[in-house]
Amino acid sequence: MKKLLFIAPILFMACSSVHHCTKPPDYIQPYSQNAHYWQYKGEPTLLAGGSKDDNLFQLPDLQTHLDSLAAIGGNYIRNTMSSRMDKGWEVYRFKQTPDGDYDLDQWNDEYWHRFEKLVRLCYERDIIVQIEIWDRFDYSRENWLTCPWNPANNINYTFAETGFAEEYPKHPSRDVQPFFHSIPGMNQYSPKYDTFRVYQEKFVTKLLSISLSFPNVLYCMNNETSTSPKWGQYWMQFIRERAATRGLPVYATDMFDDFWRGEDSENVKMVFERPDIYPFVDISQVNSRNFDQDHWDQLRRLHKQGKNFPRPLNNTKIYGGNESSFGSGTNDDGVERFWRHIIGGSAAVRHHRPPSGCGLNAKARASIKAVRKMETLVKMWQVQVHMRLLSDREPDEAYLAADPGRVYVLYFTNGGDVGLDLRDSSAPFLLHWINISDGEWGSQSPINSGIIEHIAAPDSGGWLAVITKQ
Repeated sequence: MKKLLFIAPILFMACSSVHHCTKPPDYIQPYSQNAHYWQYKGEPTLLAGGSKDDNLFQLPDLQTHLDSLAAIGGNYIRNTMSSRMDKGWEVYRFKQTPDGDYDLDQWNDEYWHRFEKLVRLCYERDIIVQIEIWDRFDYSRENWLTCPWNPANNINYTFAETGFAEEYPKHPSRDVQPFFHSIPGMNQYSPKYDTFRVYQEKFVTKLLSISLSFPNVLYCMNNETSTSPKWGQYWMQFIRERAATRGLPVYATDMFDDFWRGEDSENVKMVFERPDIYPFVDISQVNSRNFDQDHWDQLRRLHKQGKNFPRPLNNTKIYGGNESSFGSGTNDDGVERFWRHIIGGSAAVRHHRPPSGCGLNAKARASIKAVRKMETLVKMWQVQVHMRLLSDREPDEAYLAADPGRVYVLYFTNGGDVGLDLRDSSAPFLLHWINISDGEWGSQSPINSGIIEHIAAPDSGGWLAVITKQ
């Protein structure tokens, strides 16, 4: 009870400080008419974005960057709650003592001011923020050496009291860090871990004291976790319980590292069978290691997994750059993945930050602009995948979503030509080209109905053909 009395005034102040107290129906939530997509402020929306950093709230030119995104119709960002010191402008969440150690019982107000500013600026621009609470890379290798949670760097506990080690030199996917095993019932749990779980809970409570006052926030527990699902499930429940005290809708999920394996993933089946725990799914890791037609096939398998319990599928990280060892590919691969998700029915797409993604470079900006031009003709929640209507198609050449007889959305990855079955309609159609390379309109032309029509892209590169009734 004391905890609730402490939190409530902070929530009220946050609401008052931005001069809004929105009603629950205005909060981001699955679209009432098609649960595969989101609605915000009562209206359906396709989330599309890109940004140049992970912990975006620490960005010195934050407002300029968000203005640039909003100007092209972008409405979706990722924000990890990290504070690793790798760029020089970051601050940690905890206050530092005169001796240089951190006090986990005192906050660094600047950290929280930056976070509140991010969510507020995004709210003012109708941008949805997907927060990642924990990032495993913050607590291993060189980042652990300067981390405030490390007993060597704080005044609150010791190595002996917590069971922490001085170093964690292995890749965090090895899951040897006790930080992520602090929940009773986990296989590697120790009662010693209660010592720092108290501070973990204080951190999430403080975060919610700001974020719950805003309607434009989604929650993802981890960045590509390989830890037991019990870890993320604990924090999802923690968030839901605190939102429930205010009667607010809140949507939380987790991002699993092995989703790139599709049906072979240990977690895919579990996640898709539990909509009560995972009301939306972040499938970002399908965008690593998978390319071209294989990427589409894995994506379709994931969508089919969710057919019995429809919900939004988000991609807060679409890789495409640096050609890394984990299969990030090139910038062109990133654009192609982005558009396969659009055609394939994903609810949210965001270009990952450089160097492993397009960020908000020219290619990313063009693809977002193309999405918004497409939406002047058709909304993706009004169509479904209809690959059976294509003929003479090479692997990865073209992808189709349609409401047959009414509208067709045809994506060419790199030029090409296919047959499109228009025999379901006798009405004349108009073909609108959109150039994905620059995000601008191409030509228009009438096409015949009642036949299998030959559709050829105007040139090489990515093209979108939107075919509507005249």
